[in-house]
Amino acid sequence: MAILDAYLWFTGTVNGASGGITSTATGDAPTTGTQIASNVIDIGIGSSTNPGIPSPSNGGGARDMGIGDKPSLKLLASVSVAFTGGTSLQLDLSGAPDNGSAAAGSYTVMWTSAAYAEADLDIGAQLGNIDIPLVLPAQVLPRFLRLRFITVGTHSTGVVNAGIVIDRFDQIRGTDSALSGYPAGINVAN
Repeated sequence: MAILDAYLWFTGTVNGASGGITSTATGDAPTTGTQIASNVIDIGIGSSTNPGIPSPSNGGGARDMGIGDKPSLKLLASVSVAFTGGTSLQLDLSGAPDNGSAAAGSYTVMWTSAAYAEADLDIGAQLGNIDIPLVLPAQVLPRFLRLRFITVGTHSTGVVNAGIVIDRFDQIRGTDSALSGYPAGINVAN
């Protein structure tokens, strides 16, 4: 069970997106090429009401995302509708500073997933099981975060739900999809 915040959701219409690759209230349906998730998350804070906080245009104004805290914020990206028709899917998470006009500057890729083969993109597959990454050396503190889908081939179906959460269900599944890898009917003595 994850604690969800609509303002920290990359996919779907729940965070205000009205078009693009949205498929459901919380999911996006990437099809081909490189596509940006429906929502860019603005983690900025307004300095006009917070004296002493540097303005976003001067490299300040981004919230502390709790990197290094226990528990730290996590990326949740999972498949809610199985993918068909394509070859593979990969994700990347990027951050950009404010450009001085309350919009995103140049994005820096902070994390890239493995390329998941079509056969591995079944319902429930977790595509992003990382803590929110540290800012890279020489990277300006990001105010904006975005998720991109990098697709090989053309998917005819498939939906990903992705956001930032405080907790994520990370139970291991075996090859038969049983939790912890134990098939149904197996009892483990205590």
